[in-house]
Amino acid sequence: MRKVNKVVLAYSGGLDTSAIIPWLKENYDCEVVAFAADVGQGDEELEGLKEKAIATGASECYIVDLKEEFVKEYIFPTITTGAVYEGEYLLGTSMARPVIAKAQVEIARKVGADALCHGCTGKGNDQVRFEGAFNALAPDLAVIAPWREWDMVSREDLLAYLAERNIKTTASATKIYSRDANAWHISHEGGELEDPWCEPSKQVWTMTVDPEEAPDQAERVNLTFNEGALTHVNGKEVSPYEGLVELNTLAAAHGVGRIDIVENRLVGMKSRGCYETPGGTVLLKAYKALETMVLDKASLKHREQLALEFSHVMYDGRWFTPLSDALIAGAASFAKYVTGEIVVKLYKGQATVTQRQSPNSLYSEDFATFGADDVYDQKHAEGFIRLFSLSSRIAALKKQGE
Repeated sequence: MRKVNKVVLAYSGGLDTSAIIPWLKENYDCEVVAFAADVGQGDEELEGLKEKAIATGASECYIVDLKEEFVKEYIFPTITTGAVYEGEYLLGTSMARPVIAKAQVEIARKVGADALCHGCTGKGNDQVRFEGAFNALAPDLAVIAPWREWDMVSREDLLAYLAERNIKTTASATKIYSRDANAWHISHEGGELEDPWCEPSKQVWTMTVDPEEAPDQAERVNLTFNEGALTHVNGKEVSPYEGLVELNTLAAAHGVGRIDIVENRLVGMKSRGCYETPGGTVLLKAYKALETMVLDKASLKHREQLALEFSHVMYDGRWFTPLSDALIAGAASFAKYVTGEIVVKLYKGQATVTQRQSPNSLYSEDFATFGADDVYDQKHAEGFIRLFSLSSRIAALKKQGE
């Protein structure tokens, strides 16, 4: 066990990190500084957090507001890539990890810590995401992962550990779901969701209205983009974070953004989770609809290939890598054309693009019309088809001559 003097712990105030603080002090004989990231999970999640950390044994507790940075520097670059993991997951947890890890390293430098600590389990993806970021940003700092070291294996064990030390906690032995929330989404795992044959109960969902109970009247929302960045929602100028918050409110009221999936974790096992991403669902629909107006066929195909690759880069915790930089730069080269307006209809859990316009649009009614036109000679298509299928024609002729 490496000797450390001061550790910065990624602290949430939950049962795990509440137990980690005294465990670190007992097992490493070190000072523990708690660090909490505000990534838009809600004020109620942060209320009393500093006092709780100090009462549990931390010498200090830093709460850092990362909301605007998270949305502007991590979410929107990911949107421009079009990344969606395994066709459905909008990467809400994955996108938050690099900005949190970066801020944790910055706090460690500020307080002169020689170690970093996280409360991720040895079964999940987050341990890789955090430690991959730590290794890229601060390879000189030790990393402590208690779940890979201690002999506690259950919530009951953690509660007993805290009780033995007279450390108060609001946690109980029964925690139905494991949840992770930020400005982009909220995820739900555990409980009945561990059985893929079990339909999620109503108590799983916390962010969105049940689509069956959503309003009978559709609502339309207007989004304005400038070079890939969201600038206005319904005509109102917004910052990236403000725009996402507004879209979350509008879309959640119509039950938009629910998914129930079984995904492949990086560590090799499959897991089942339910995700709510109301504003993000609308943003991606709108952004991709605008792309179809401004990108030619070859460019859009390349951007789609880039999206597949980046979805794994993000999911696997490889944000701080040259590959990530290259893919984001590639997406940015396309994003400079993504300027215009999109109207999305929200209704009973669905977000449907109904109107689109862009000054960079490649769509021409003159060419696309089914009516009479003066710009397209249909006779030219014959030569194009003969050349386009020439290799097939040659192969067939050769086969006939055998």
